[in-house]
Amino acid sequence: MRVLDFTAVMAGPYCTRLLADIGASVIKVEAPGGDSIRVRPPLRDGRSAYYGHLNCGKQSIVLDLKAAPGVEIARELALRCDVIVENFRPGVMDKLGLGYSRLAEQNPRLVYCSISGFGHGNADSGKAAYAPIVHATSGFDLAFMNHQPAAERPPNTAIFIADVLAGAYAFGAIQTALLERARTGQGQKVDVALLDSILSLLMYECQDAQFPVGRPRHTYGPLRASDGFIVIAPTSQKNYLALLAVLGHPAWGSTEGYRTVAEREANWAAFMGRIEDWTRVRPAAEVEAALTAAGVPCARYRTLREVMDDPGSVAAGRFETVHDASGPFMVTNPPFKFSTMEAHVRGRVAELDEHRDTVLRDLLGLDREQVAAARAGGAFG
Repeated sequence: MRVLDFTAVMAGPYCTRLLADIGASVIKVEAPGGDSIRVRPPLRDGRSAYYGHLNCGKQSIVLDLKAAPGVEIARELALRCDVIVENFRPGVMDKLGLGYSRLAEQNPRLVYCSISGFGHGNADSGKAAYAPIVHATSGFDLAFMNHQPAAERPPNTAIFIADVLAGAYAFGAIQTALLERARTGQGQKVDVALLDSILSLLMYECQDAQFPVGRPRHTYGPLRASDGFIVIAPTSQKNYLALLAVLGHPAWGSTEGYRTVAEREANWAAFMGRIEDWTRVRPAAEVEAALTAAGVPCARYRTLREVMDDPGSVAAGRFETVHDASGPFMVTNPPFKFSTMEAHVRGRVAELDEHRDTVLRDLLGLDREQVAAARAGGAFG
């Protein structure tokens, strides 16, 4: 399966990296200066591990889409690919002559996925959109703030949930379109919006907006331990009774205000305060071990470095070592596994334009003279 990747930054590259992880041949088309996150930290010898995390296993070719020869090569590549993924602002690909309608005339089996902030064909389509903008305008940030008891302003954003979620949804939608193509022989256009993706997280909030519950939703937050924090989530009556046994207070199971799930949710702050009286004088690891042994859902708060160093994470294959020209580093593997297929990070991180000659020769059949003519015409910037 051959994928032509016109994406940059995060949502699109995450989608196409997942495609590479399951064995697709992904050709990343970059502007003459390369994807902007090639220069984002963390850097090692000038190479971005952040970029590498999102783009390992892909080929790289530079094409100047502001020059006619560059667009023509991109079009010829598109006609030889199964999937295109792009995350330009809506309308840009059409102006370049690389939109779905035009390409599908010559390649009707093409699956063409567009990822944007607000989707295509609506009043907000032209708005610039990055994850922080989408988090704010979707209602996600205010919903998040409402779950923080002392918060007086919406949260800062540095973990771009909307981007990753849209990339994952795009990956799944592309598989669905390929399945339909296998049945009918026809490709189609897939439209994925960051706004729609982040809205899909707000299931309870969506219903509460229509049918207000009238009281804050109970939350699961950190309880202080003697050396850190732990979160405990006794979601069922069985969990609760097991928790009381560990705490040494089985009588709470028959105390008014704490007998049922509904009563505990109505008195949640006081309930969690009583638990914290027990956890605050014990190390987090000790609390976690005791509650886990009793079958109570809990976890101490760990740093990501601790997770990466955890032998359990290594054994589970959650991370993989990849290489770029500056050396090895670890990235996350895809969050799914198959019994008879391989799904894992592939290969290495390509240098900018590393595969130009290979791609142009193998896919388009261009010889050195033709490549030189394309270069003279400005195809590569």
